[in-house]
Amino acid sequence: MEAGHALSSGLGRITISSEAIAQIVAETALECYGVVGMKGSLRGQLARARRRPRGIEIGRDGGKVTVDLHVVVEYGLNLAEVASSVSNRVAYEVERLTGLSVRAVEVHVDDVRTGGK
Repeated sequence: MEAGHALSSGLGRITISSEAIAQIVAETALECYGVVGMKGSLRGQLARARRRPRGIEIGRDGGKVTVDLHVVVEYGLNLAEVASSVSNRVAYEVERLTGLSVRAVEVHVDDVRTGGK
């Protein structure tokens, strides 16, 4: 299992796994308007074999969290606006729910789908 992301306090150390962060990212992204699914690269498929949600990679950069996210967006919507909304919401929710700082959320629109979910 990959080393987690740590927070220190006067009472001790808290470690949050990348898998837990990926689950937060997945739930948040799928709640965003215009996102109809997740899509992963080969690397994402390998991560899924290790029980990580599809299309999400969590990293660390200088003690901060980085998120790489692959989504499928509903046809007819402005892709840049949907991606920006997803990026902002994911960063906010990860910081709110974990207390970890987010350095970057990279959103990749891998596909466009018609007819809803």
